[in-house]
Amino acid sequence: MENHASIPKQRIMVQAKAWILPKYFDGFPKDSDFELKVEQLPEPKDGEILLEAVYLSVDPYMRPFSRVRMKEGDVMIGAQVAKVVQSRNPLFPEGSHVISRSGWRTHTVSDGTGVILLLSDWPADVPYSLALGAIGMPGLTALYGLEEVCQLKAGETLLVNAAAGAVGMVVGQIAKLKGCRVIGSAGSDAKVAYLKELGFDQAFNYKTVQSLEQALREAAPEGYDCYFENVGGAFSSVAIPLMKPMGRIAVCGAISTYNDTTPQTGPFPHLTMIMNQIRMEGFLVGRWEHKNKESLRRLLVWKQEGKLKCPEHVTSGFENMPAAFMGMLRGENLGKAVVKA
Repeated sequence: MENHASIPKQRIMVQAKAWILPKYFDGFPKDSDFELKVEQLPEPKDGEILLEAVYLSVDPYMRPFSRVRMKEGDVMIGAQVAKVVQSRNPLFPEGSHVISRSGWRTHTVSDGTGVILLLSDWPADVPYSLALGAIGMPGLTALYGLEEVCQLKAGETLLVNAAAGAVGMVVGQIAKLKGCRVIGSAGSDAKVAYLKELGFDQAFNYKTVQSLEQALREAAPEGYDCYFENVGGAFSSVAIPLMKPMGRIAVCGAISTYNDTTPQTGPFPHLTMIMNQIRMEGFLVGRWEHKNKESLRRLLVWKQEGKLKCPEHVTSGFENMPAAFMGMLRGENLGKAVVKA
């Protein structure tokens, strides 16, 4: 009789697809900047897990950080919600879902470093994709920018630009929950209408107003206590002189400058900042990582109570990652831009 016990377990071969950046971006990204690679992955060893991407994130930070945190030829950076399809690590059971900074890859073998299990009681009616958006890094960015950097207080007036984006939309809603007056700027009439539905006190399309300065003055004649900066460039030059004395500015992004081949220049706000004693602080969300678990639960409760709306712009198909990324940089998304693998 044949001894089946001696037959080795069949090896599972997994083919992974990955988008790489052959050369650093020069100006606005284009299709030819990306290259799709296919590779065979090894079996997970002891302590390792095999991840399969479910949702992948496209974010503005990827454009400037690609030059800082990548070498030419690397897989594009980014976070994803992934399913553990094979596990030799008891911390990550098969079938569980995680957040992983695996970049633009369909499958990844990981030793678990930097991989975070989704909240164990993640509600069945909340899409996993929100772990890349309002109940994830962008939501935490909004929360910490307001609470830790701006130290926003009830009754204050807040300005947020790119207000219909992944971070800006959460910024405005949290500020309203805190009893503040919120003015938002966005790049289309449809986005402005949605911001007003969310309860923004004023919102305007910066592309169609005759004068940005006039629009900002009319929205808040007495000025702004806090300014959540996502855009930079000329918008910032107009907004800073309209801050109230002792105003606070949280600098989260500068998307208007990311694709410049020639750096933008002045005007320079230093005298205004001195005279009005304005505090301006750049920040990265990881500074408050020790608070993430508690903060994510707060965001999730707001979502479940109907106090936090979380629209998403979902693109289907891993092959469409570059298109989704470029569309996000052009402002095509309302809320968080994600790709469903």
